[in-house]
Amino acid sequence: MPSSHLVFDEWEDLYADRVEHLRRSAVRDLFAAISRPNVIGLSGGSPDISSLPLDEVAECAKRVVTENGLKSLQYGGSDGRIETRTMVAGMLAEDGIHVDPDEIIITGGSQQALDFMGRVFINPGDKIIVEGPSYLGALQAFSAYQPDVEVVPMDDEGMRMDALEETLKRLGPRGAKFIYTIPNFQNPAGVTMTLERRKRLLELAHEYDIQVIEDDPYGRLRFEGEHIAPLKSMDPNVIYLGTTSKIFAPGLRLAWCVAPKPVLAKINLCEQGASLCCSAFNQILAEQYFTNTDWKGTLVKSRAIYRSRRDAMISALEEFFPPEATWTHPEGGLFVYVTLPPYFDTEQMMSAALENGVAYVPGTNCFPDGQGRSSMRLAFSYEPEDKIREGIRRLSEVIADRMELYRAFLKAGALPETPRKGM
Repeated sequence: MPSSHLVFDEWEDLYADRVEHLRRSAVRDLFAAISRPNVIGLSGGSPDISSLPLDEVAECAKRVVTENGLKSLQYGGSDGRIETRTMVAGMLAEDGIHVDPDEIIITGGSQQALDFMGRVFINPGDKIIVEGPSYLGALQAFSAYQPDVEVVPMDDEGMRMDALEETLKRLGPRGAKFIYTIPNFQNPAGVTMTLERRKRLLELAHEYDIQVIEDDPYGRLRFEGEHIAPLKSMDPNVIYLGTTSKIFAPGLRLAWCVAPKPVLAKINLCEQGASLCCSAFNQILAEQYFTNTDWKGTLVKSRAIYRSRRDAMISALEEFFPPEATWTHPEGGLFVYVTLPPYFDTEQMMSAALENGVAYVPGTNCFPDGQGRSSMRLAFSYEPEDKIREGIRRLSEVIADRMELYRAFLKAGALPETPRKGM
């Protein structure tokens, strides 16, 4: 007798349990929407690469083949080319991070490195500690390994050390596998951890014997204020992640992980199982670019663009957003984080925003536990100043409509005075 059960996916019973825990990427899901010509994309953190000297990049690409021949098109070692790792070590030394090339492994973008962090450290149910809010791509990568995520709140000076200490006291020594942090121009909050807090973070990590993972994709995108020493420069046991995506080309999918050698050996095994090795062509192209072009001069131009766009966004927020809204004031990076009154639900509001021709990332995507409902991440990295201003204006219209609706319901007695959930 045939079953009456309707099967939507005939492979459903074959999937691993971990697939059920995978998070979706809000930015990837929005790509189709923001590709429409009438939608202003303030959601994705795509870097502006308009300043790249394409003629020089083309010459670099030509030299990859003419100077390296078939070697550039062949397999390579799973730890990355020694030439690439030596180049990275030189770049890190400029920031006070002094490591040998054999303490570095090259990965297929920082996202792959984040996945390796989960694969190496997390068993189902293990505790990990992240900032709240945190990078949605990291939360997505870690989710496959089914951790129990502890969220430590932030303020304008980065992760709050009092809250971190409370969490660590509750969990005890080695009570979490690692603390994941983006100290420079944090994604999504845009804030930078102070030097005092960085030192305190390392003290607490030592006291409770917990690994620190420092993700630093934006460190060279400072356009205001003074450079602050990386965590890795103060503690050799910190695991440090960096990338070419924000200082050259995100399409290369080229990044690096610096870690103690025993950890690096485990990451190497992950690299072997995931992709065998990174593209030799892309590694040599990066070597050519960072050796034979004025890449720092190009980066100066990029930072000037980001600063102008940051200023345009802040100015538009001040002009159009209601006084009840607050936002961060980043000194670098790509993002501003906006918090609206607690009765807002920015995820529910997204459809109205898209209808009005603007996209953002709802704050709930930047937490593992449903927090951030009244907040949003706005990226100023990609759209020009006039579109940023127009996007903020369009978004303010949607916010004003919601506020008017809320006040009408409140006046009619249909809502409590202090609602717990957004509308």
